[in-house]
Amino acid sequence: MSDRIVMLGAGAVGGYVGGHLSAHGHDVTLVDSWHDNIEAIRSRGLELSGMTEEERRLARPNTLHLHEVASLARQKPVDIAFLCVKSYDTEWMSQLIKPYLAPGGFVVSLQNCLNEERIAEIVGWGRTLGCIAARISVELFEPGRIRRQAPKGAAEHIVFRVGEVHGRVTDRAKRITEMLSVVDGAKVTTNLWGERWSKLCHNAMRNGISAATGLSGREIDQHDDIRRLTINIGGEAVRIGMALGYELEKIGKLEPKKLVRAADGDADALAEVDATLVGESSGGGRGKQQRPSMGQDMLKGRRTEIDFINGYIVEKGAQIGIAAPHNARIASIVKRVERQELPIAISNLREE
Repeated sequence: MSDRIVMLGAGAVGGYVGGHLSAHGHDVTLVDSWHDNIEAIRSRGLELSGMTEEERRLARPNTLHLHEVASLARQKPVDIAFLCVKSYDTEWMSQLIKPYLAPGGFVVSLQNCLNEERIAEIVGWGRTLGCIAARISVELFEPGRIRRQAPKGAAEHIVFRVGEVHGRVTDRAKRITEMLSVVDGAKVTTNLWGERWSKLCHNAMRNGISAATGLSGREIDQHDDIRRLTINIGGEAVRIGMALGYELEKIGKLEPKKLVRAADGDADALAEVDATLVGESSGGGRGKQQRPSMGQDMLKGRRTEIDFINGYIVEKGAQIGIAAPHNARIASIVKRVERQELPIAISNLREE
C-alpha cells in the first residue's frame, strides 16, 4: 500500500512539495490554516509554476482546514507527516498530528531553523526526521498558486537533504529521498545538524535584512554597507556553530572558515567573499525581486521567524560565552518593524 502523506502547512514549501508529490501519484493531504488557500485548491486545484513552461502543473491533492483535522481519526493512519509550518508553530502542530500517526509513522521537519528537538519532545526521537530545503525560492503569491523563481535540477545544487538525528543512513531516509527526487534533487545526509546550522547561517544573512529593508535577496548584496553587515552576521553565526561542534557545510558558495576570516577583517578573505556575493547578486537564475521568506512575511503582515534564526544564534552564543552583536542588532530591528515602530526601509540598517 502507498504511504499516507500529510503536509502540515500548505504554504510555499509545503504546497510546492505536496503538490508535486500529488501530481506524481502519491496519496497527499494538505492541511492549512489559511481558509482561502484550501478553498482555492478545492475549487480549481493547486497551480504550480516555475522558470520554464515545462514546470507548470495543476495538482489536485486532498485538503483539510485545521478544524477538519479530527476527521483523520476516521481515515487510514498517517505514515509520513511533513511539518512545513513556521518554527513558532512547531509544537502545537506536532501535537495536532501525533494522535493520527500510524504505528510506524513519523514526522519530517521540512522547515527553516533547528526544530527537530521540539518535535521529538512531542512525538519522540524515533519518530523525528529532518529535511533541509536549500535555495528552493518558492512563493505562495495568491491562494492556490505557487511559483518558483530558482532553476530546477541544477547539476551543482541539491535542494533536499534528508537526515536522521543520529546521522546514520536508514531505509526511511532513503525512502523520503527517493520520494522527494520527483520534486528536485535530493540526497541522504549523515550531517543533519551541520546542514541545519549552515542553512541557519544563510538565513541569518538574508531573511532579517530583507524583512527590515524590503530588499530582495539579490538587491541586498548590491549595497556595500549592507553586504558587509551580512558578512558580519554570517561570521558570528559560523563561529558559534563551530564552537557548538557542528561540521558546517558551504553557506551558499561560501566556505565557512573564510566567512569568519572576512568578518574578522582579513583583507584577502573579505575581498573573496565580497566578490562571491556580488557575483551571485548580479548573475542569472532567481527572479530579481524574489524576497527571502521573512521579507515576504513582513510585507504580508505575518509574524516573522526572527527569534528562531538570528535570535536563536544570539541565544546559543550566550550559552557558550560567544557574543553575536550583529545578529542581536538585526533581530532587534526586525522586532521593531514588526511592532510598526519603524517602517520597512533601508535606513533602518544605517541608524546608529
